[in-house]
Amino acid sequence: MSYDKEATTTLHVDVEVTDDPRFKIVDVTTDAQVGDRGTLEATLKNIGATAAYDATVALESSSAGLALGQRASDAARVGSISPGETVTIPYDASFTSTAPTRQYAISGQVSFDTPDGIPHVDQGLSAGVTPLGEQTFALEDVESTLRVGEDGEITGTVVNTGPVAADNVVIQYAGSTGNIIPIEQSAAVGSLDAGESTAFTLPISVGGEAESGLRTVDFAVQYRNDGGEARVYNEVAVNAEVAPERDSFSVAIENQTIEADGSRTIEVTVTNNLGEPASDLEARLFANDPLETGDTDTGYAQSLDAGESTTMTFDLTTTGSATPGSTYPISLDFRYDDADGDSQLSDTYRVPITVTPSEGGGLPLPVIFVAALVVGTVGLIVYRRRQ
Repeated sequence: MSYDKEATTTLHVDVEVTDDPRFKIVDVTTDAQVGDRGTLEATLKNIGATAAYDATVALESSSAGLALGQRASDAARVGSISPGETVTIPYDASFTSTAPTRQYAISGQVSFDTPDGIPHVDQGLSAGVTPLGEQTFALEDVESTLRVGEDGEITGTVVNTGPVAADNVVIQYAGSTGNIIPIEQSAAVGSLDAGESTAFTLPISVGGEAESGLRTVDFAVQYRNDGGEARVYNEVAVNAEVAPERDSFSVAIENQTIEADGSRTIEVTVTNNLGEPASDLEARLFANDPLETGDTDTGYAQSLDAGESTTMTFDLTTTGSATPGSTYPISLDFRYDDADGDSQLSDTYRVPITVTPSEGGGLPLPVIFVAALVVGTVGLIVYRRRQ
């Protein structure tokens, strides 16, 4: 058998209600972003019955991710605060780059004088504050005209992915690859509101020793925050296709034949493959025995735009040692001024030329010579046998 018993005890506690000022943090806001600094504003209310004089409000961060002033704590003198009055106090605040976006605890106290001039401290202030997210950017719709051994461009769209506006936005090349050389280190695109985007173009040169194919190119976005301070967002990289090296010029000869022991004028079609204009273009023709150049062994064009073609004429002859049916090379190279006005010398281009029999009939001189030699030898042998 069990019994339940209850006992009641009455205690008398003396509670003293004072008229001293008392305080409460009613609101905290900040415009500081993760990885940046800004202003934290704490709104304090005197919920007591009397005024506080010579008040100093000290706040302290409880997390290493948030600093107030130059340390974890900061204090501001606010003077007098009447009963029911609220004051908003600004503090310098900064969040580390690794700080997660969450609420951070703040504690504090108010030191003041009562109306009687007695110093007093109201402890136990507490509040929480959440930073704005880290400022970020993205590069979209990226296209590349890069090619081994040539100047090109990377174009695209830079997007301010927020959370706030950014002023004086600049796209910067941030790579360190020796074969990728920025012609201009950066491209300014102006100010961007959160969510706004704009196009950019960055000219880049690719060295002749570079490998073709898909390349990862690092970029950075420099900007100024709301306080006018320069900031850099580094976590930007794009994939850019680098095309294989190509000849600066292409040459074509419609009729690549010449008669044995003959001469002719050849017409060479020259096309500019540089991707930029070429000016003061001088071509020179070279040939080795049994081919020879004639009086006209150079060609000239004042200018040739990218993709444009022109026709140049040269004189070509064969010597007596040319054999019909055989193919021999001729060579051309080009000296020109590029778009920057710098003089350049192209690679040497080889074109095959086939020797055909003479249309005049008869045997070519080498064959006639050999035949005469054979006939003469046979005749000498017959003559000696008859002796």
